[in-house]
Amino acid sequence: MMVRNVVMVMLCVTVIAPIVLYTDRLGSFHGSSSSSSASDFVEDVTTFTFNGHTGRLNLLPQESSTTLKEPIGFVYSDNSTKSLPGSGGSTSVMSSTDTVNSSQGESREHLSARVLSTTNEEDRSQTENPIRQVTNGLLQQGNQINSVTKSDRESTEDAKVAEDDNAKSIESQQTVDEVSLHVEVKRGQSTETLRRFDKVEPRRPMTQKQNDQLAIPDARVRQLKDQLIRAKVYLSLSGIRNNPHFTRELRLRVKEVQRAVGDATKDSDLPRNAYEKLKAMEQTLAKGKQIQDDCAAVVKKLRAMLHSTEEQLRVHKKQTLFLTQLTAKTIPKGLHCLPLRLTTDYYTLNSSQQQFPNREKLEDPLLYHYALFSDNVLAAAVVVNSTIAHAKDPAKHVFHIVSDRLNYAAMRMWFLVNPPGVATIEVQNIEELTWLNSSYSPVLKQLGSQSMIDYYFRTHRASSDSNLKFRNPKYLSILNHLRFYLPQIFPKLNKILFLDDDIVVQKDLTGLWSLDLKGKVNGAVETCGESFHRFDRYLNFSHPLISKNFDPHACGWAYGMNIFDLKEWKRQNITEVYHTWQKLNHDRQLWKLGTLPPGLITFWKRTHPLDRSWHVLGLGYNPSVNQREIERAAVIHYNGNMKPWLEIGIPKYRGYWAKYVDYDHVYLRDCNINP
Repeated sequence: MMVRNVVMVMLCVTVIAPIVLYTDRLGSFHGSSSSSSASDFVEDVTTFTFNGHTGRLNLLPQESSTTLKEPIGFVYSDNSTKSLPGSGGSTSVMSSTDTVNSSQGESREHLSARVLSTTNEEDRSQTENPIRQVTNGLLQQGNQINSVTKSDRESTEDAKVAEDDNAKSIESQQTVDEVSLHVEVKRGQSTETLRRFDKVEPRRPMTQKQNDQLAIPDARVRQLKDQLIRAKVYLSLSGIRNNPHFTRELRLRVKEVQRAVGDATKDSDLPRNAYEKLKAMEQTLAKGKQIQDDCAAVVKKLRAMLHSTEEQLRVHKKQTLFLTQLTAKTIPKGLHCLPLRLTTDYYTLNSSQQQFPNREKLEDPLLYHYALFSDNVLAAAVVVNSTIAHAKDPAKHVFHIVSDRLNYAAMRMWFLVNPPGVATIEVQNIEELTWLNSSYSPVLKQLGSQSMIDYYFRTHRASSDSNLKFRNPKYLSILNHLRFYLPQIFPKLNKILFLDDDIVVQKDLTGLWSLDLKGKVNGAVETCGESFHRFDRYLNFSHPLISKNFDPHACGWAYGMNIFDLKEWKRQNITEVYHTWQKLNHDRQLWKLGTLPPGLITFWKRTHPLDRSWHVLGLGYNPSVNQREIERAAVIHYNGNMKPWLEIGIPKYRGYWAKYVDYDHVYLRDCNINP
């Protein structure tokens, strides 16, 4: 009996007491919220040894203490998700990704973009314990679960849908989640925490590749095209050509990818099997990389291809510029037919039928007068129609149109057949302005000179001018220079609004006549929002006459809608200023041809800036004009080569112009002028 009691006492001391003590410490670990209790528990477990070996968790990959690596830190992307509070726990849990991936041979390519930093492996093995990292991470992650909202879960599900091309990354992340869950079970987490963990999936930060795909809608199309370039490089290398079997395979893949891409410009245009073709091509290219390991040959070939492509691009740009300029100079067949038909019908009228009504209003300074110099009947009609359509009192508006000898009869016939309602119109022939001759106007003398004719019609003598826009024959027309003779053409008017024939009026313009120009002659919208609209863009500041008198950074302004004070014009003798500078530019050394450069010089310090909403430019060359600016503008200007009546006109802007053209008109139908 005594022996029996001794045995029981020893049994209690050696078996039952350790169990009770161990259970008590485990319970205190779970019940305590302090980090010190958890730390003590982990320290005991990690130092508990059997037969001299450190005890290891079965669910964790086995590594020696000398090969432990610092866990990789992850940061949640601000673009896709909001960071969870207590990000340290997430960092610890995600650190096991590196260990799991290394044991499975998985690629860490998709994870590398989120690595914050790594330290020396030997230092890390001395200072950190992997079990402590996992346990602390799981405890902190349990506290984070409650902060995950419903919107976060929805954004996580959206991110999963976008991860079609990143299946490996998702699978590896799921593996980490499973490992974390099992470790949590082993550590005896409460069932409530497990329920929350199962219900809410940890947020997965998006990789750089996924962000690029969301930002670039045609990412897969670009990838396929890049594969075609790589395949062409391989096919041109000697190492690949010596392998006929691989060459046939690569050519087959090229044909498949070319059929898949076709004319696609975005991923939605690709067929369903495009991704399969992409993967097959990638595998074939990987074989080619093994066969052709001479990097120098590949680099040399790529450089040759780049040089060839740049040269082709340069040639195509030059051809495009030439063809654009040619198209801008060419009169479409319909617009050539229209004045012919109108002219024929005009001369069938008797003299009384050829006259416009309301001639008494033509010199009334109290009315609103417009000056329009054009040889384009349809364009002039749009200007008049759009202005009248928005005028509050059309009866007070008077239009003065001056055309050349060829289009004078056609212009008169059009407005006789299509009068602008109660508004008044006048059409003049420039030939009737007998005072405008070469003895009076230096520009007219220059336009008729032999050197100017050679410049335009003998191109081999003008090879020094590479800018084709300066060689446009429209500069030979005196119509472009009539804007400098407004007081001579309209001697009894005080103010006049000059309009180009490539504009559309969208609001009532009568407010311009009441503006105070503060003693200036010209009221215009400035165009110095961009550097190329300043004086040095148009004038030759290497010439002393220009550099001495003007500021290269001065703000330019726009012709196309200008209100001119003709009384101030006469008082300051603006026309004579224009003549002086034209004589100095007889050899075209101060500026090239055109009317804006001499206008900038003539009205230097004589221009009053108007609000930008009066006049919006760029619809004839810039496809990115702000839509709101167009809609609120009083006048929109199709300056540039892409006029709305030409086929090269920018389609999205053509509607503003076309709505003022009656395409059902008999003349337009007969000449096949269609929208």
